[in-house]
Amino acid sequence: MSSVLAEIDRLVFVPFAVFDRVRYGGVAVSRFEKVGLGVDVATADAAGCRLIEAARAVFVGGGNTFRLLRILRECGMLERLTTRTREGMVYMGASAGSNIAAPTIRTTNDMPIVEPGSFEALDLVPFQINPHYLDPDPSSSHMGETREQRLVEFLEENPTPVVGIREGAWIRVEGDAAQLGGKRGARIFRRGREPEERSSGASLSDLFS
Repeated sequence: MSSVLAEIDRLVFVPFAVFDRVRYGGVAVSRFEKVGLGVDVATADAAGCRLIEAARAVFVGGGNTFRLLRILRECGMLERLTTRTREGMVYMGASAGSNIAAPTIRTTNDMPIVEPGSFEALDLVPFQINPHYLDPDPSSSHMGETREQRLVEFLEENPTPVVGIREGAWIRVEGDAAQLGGKRGARIFRRGREPEERSSGASLSDLFS
């Protein structure tokens, strides 16, 4: 994160994916201040949108992706985030915040606790994201679908590639270049192909073509 924010000393935190936004915002302020970053916590209103308009960097926190997308859409912030990011604002997201960077939220792991109006999201990258990706456990007695089976089902109905990001992994995107980083790798799912393993440091730029 330090290299991404090398010349930035303040960011806007978006807490809309959780119910208690005040508490979540407070946690974010405390954690970012420990690394020398000032934080403005966005609210779901015109004032929050003005923060986005002026921000040099935004961090969208995790929680429920359906709740996050609904609130962003209802307060008019969804399009602003897309526009500002394409203008050069740094966008960072964790969990639900990374889900919405994709074209849609169809590969979220979350329960649809609210109607988001549409599954369409920020469309900042041309691939879907599945955070917290879990590999199949051969010793598990769970009888439901594995994460891999669910993503294969997605590809039966949708042509967009999916990046399954394991815990501790991240993706950095600059223009049409993307690189996988962090402690663990990712699994790439594409229609008509076997899932592919990518390790930390690998390029994901081929997913832009």
